[in-house]
Amino acid sequence: MSNEFILSLRQCLHHLSGAARNIPLLSFIPLVIMVFAISLLTGCGEKTVDTPKPARPVRYLVIASPTSFADLQRTGEIHAHDETALSFRLDGRILSRRVDIGDRVKAGQRLATLDDVSVKNRLAAAQADVESAKASAQAAGLNLSRMQKLMPTGAIARAQLDSVRADWLVANARLKSSVAARRDAEENLSWTRLVAPADGVITGVSASAGEVVNAGQTVLTLAAGDARDAVFATTEPAQLLAQKGAAFRVYLLDDPAVSTTGILRDISPQADPLTRTWRVRLSLPQPPAAMALGASVTVALPVPRASGYVIPASALSRSGDRPAVFVIDSRMQAQLRQVVPAGYTASSIIISSGLHPGDRVITAGVSKLSSGENVIAGERQP
Repeated sequence: MSNEFILSLRQCLHHLSGAARNIPLLSFIPLVIMVFAISLLTGCGEKTVDTPKPARPVRYLVIASPTSFADLQRTGEIHAHDETALSFRLDGRILSRRVDIGDRVKAGQRLATLDDVSVKNRLAAAQADVESAKASAQAAGLNLSRMQKLMPTGAIARAQLDSVRADWLVANARLKSSVAARRDAEENLSWTRLVAPADGVITGVSASAGEVVNAGQTVLTLAAGDARDAVFATTEPAQLLAQKGAAFRVYLLDDPAVSTTGILRDISPQADPLTRTWRVRLSLPQPPAAMALGASVTVALPVPRASGYVIPASALSRSGDRPAVFVIDSRMQAQLRQVVPAGYTASSIIISSGLHPGDRVITAGVSKLSSGENVIAGERQP
């Protein structure tokens, strides 16, 4: 009902109420019925029209013939076969650090030093204690020797000799304890110097000169030796466990012509809590010089020979608890269709069933689509 009609109706009722004082009430019944009928007709005339949702342009891929594949690929990095975290065995402030990332070191080479003033003071105290214990032991020994010579003459009692012998034993025990304490102080002084346990390359630096570190806190990371491993992540560790000891081809990501053979070394027993993947290490018996530490590589994983359709990983969605993709039907609507994946790569998914040649699969924005939504076939992905 329009605002003008309501305003006019109110004015009419106001005038009629003034005239109702002289006119019988029954005379207004036909007028009230007419007003009520007009209001019903006016209200029925107003209808809410739902605006159709505009069609959304989407990027899509036309499914071609199935592709045969015999292996999948994973991307990984070159790591040292043996990596050691180096740390001090004492608390203290780092006085100097003599190496940096990428430096080659030799076994026994000094890498870093702690402030050793207090340790040297303890060593000096231990040395003084040893000298005091030596003097006490020598005096007790001389006294025992004299008493042993006097005993046959009867000049002393047997109890006096036993007491002197006990004093000599206590003095010697104290000397041994002091020597052990000095040895510990000397060893603590050596712990203020961090040395390389083997030949290798420094691959990590966690502390610098001036920092106060705790005992056992990692200061440097050493890649010992020249042996190398290829490390990558996988979502299917059982498939690799069945190929224990098998050889895998490893390619340099920047230059696939540089390749070598990797032997399965180990698979982490527990998945990473964030990525839900398992870490795999391949030993590289003869790595090329180009496969330096940290280089990105591609590992070819053999799988049973099969065929399927390769689509981008961005096209994958979910229908209930099963994988699915959105397909553009003949009415230009997005329809959710369940599929069966056969394998995964870093950026693609191999679909073994659920798709057919000629299907138009939506490859972007699937998280915002709903089944039956109108779409416009926009950019076609090659």
